[in-house]
Amino acid sequence: MAEKKYIVTITRQFGSLGRPIAWEMSEILGIEYYDRDIVEETSKKMNLPVSKISEHEETYSTNLFSMLLPLGSDSIAKQDEIYNVQKQIIREMAEKESCIIVGRCADYIFRDHRNVLNIYIYAPVDARYKNCVEVLKMKPEEATKMIYKVDKARTAYHKRYAKYAPGDPDSKQIMIDSSMLGVRGTAEILAEIVQKRFGL
Repeated sequence: MAEKKYIVTITRQFGSLGRPIAWEMSEILGIEYYDRDIVEETSKKMNLPVSKISEHEETYSTNLFSMLLPLGSDSIAKQDEIYNVQKQIIREMAEKESCIIVGRCADYIFRDHRNVLNIYIYAPVDARYKNCVEVLKMKPEEATKMIYKVDKARTAYHKRYAKYAPGDPDSKQIMIDSSMLGVRGTAEILAEIVQKRFGL
């Protein structure tokens, strides 16, 4: 029997193309996909510009954690506030309908939810570098820097709020190398797993 409502969370390495894979999955499954919408909703609720939310989000959090108190205390307090607002928004989104949620510790937020599938998307660094340059149109030197910087930041963010690393196998049901089948192929395989898991 099909479950009424379910949640898919996507945690990903930078350059593994987790976001386009999530989007493709949402198209195949006919469900909502939330990523930047969470930022926009947070911006409205907190009455802050989207750019300010993004500054404090998972992608940019490394600098905050490396700051020494009290210099960084305001930034860390702001990030905590943003995390708590986003957590509420994510729960409200999932309450309404089946959906895919990218990043933002959603795997941890829904750790006690019955109908959740947690996916980790990764790829070898060479494949991620190629994706950054060819797909995301980054300059080669920028790609190398961003892979290191964003992965480090996401790990710090995840460990701060979830208390474990983004790719921790104990918190995931599926871990997949996106370079094996590409965006469409990975999305199709994952959508098929979702359908089987929830009896769709």
